[in-house]
Amino acid sequence: MPSLRLLNEFELTGRSRSHLIEAIELHCTLHREVMPAFLALCEAALADGIDLRAASSFRDFDRQLMIWNGKFRGERVLTDREGRALDATSLTPIERIEAILAWSALPGASRHHWGTDFDVYDAAAMSDVAALQLIPQEYAAQGPFAKLTQWLDTHMHHFGFFRPYVTNGDGVSAEPWHLSFAPLAVRCLEQLSPQLLSKILLVVPLEGRGEVLARIDDIHRRFIAAITQPAASLVDFELGDHRRVV
Repeated sequence: MPSLRLLNEFELTGRSRSHLIEAIELHCTLHREVMPAFLALCEAALADGIDLRAASSFRDFDRQLMIWNGKFRGERVLTDREGRALDATSLTPIERIEAILAWSALPGASRHHWGTDFDVYDAAAMSDVAALQLIPQEYAAQGPFAKLTQWLDTHMHHFGFFRPYVTNGDGVSAEPWHLSFAPLAVRCLEQLSPQLLSKILLVVPLEGRGEVLARIDDIHRRFIAAITQPAASLVDFELGDHRRVV
């Protein structure tokens, strides 16, 4: 496949937008190499009656830090793995960190920083984005996005995409809405080390920083590196392959 430029440290950790391009009408910001595949995916879905939209695409470091700190302090909704609300103030710092990481990435470690990953929904099935919750039940057999889930199961790999969070374990909870562009995302993950994260987090106002840094190797292993790996054919996916008729 063509040589891909690796992201620099600032792009990789959400502190730069130099690798991105925006589809203004779709309210979507992605890596410039991912956007054509995303648009082709949307076009193919629309032909089958699915209005595929990105509920969330690129997210910068500061936004991820705001989410993290808000959850840690109990200012934002914090839930357990079953989606039940938790009282952050009743939990130890370590318990808060575990609960946050089940659904939200550590600042600097979000796959959304890379511009390769985005969360999808079907606007034809739920036109009011304010009602969108991004919970597994919405994408299950009886949920409003059951058709979208089935369509993605069949077609997403034709455009280079895969789901990095498929099963529940002791890492990130299953996210059927989260898609990732394999040829670039695999390389980004290889670049993101515990040492790089520690260097960044040492100098930012991260709630629970001491506990996070003391456990950074375990956090990296469980919540960053432990994904459902894409098929080898996707890793070697040609960037022009999304132009194929499938």
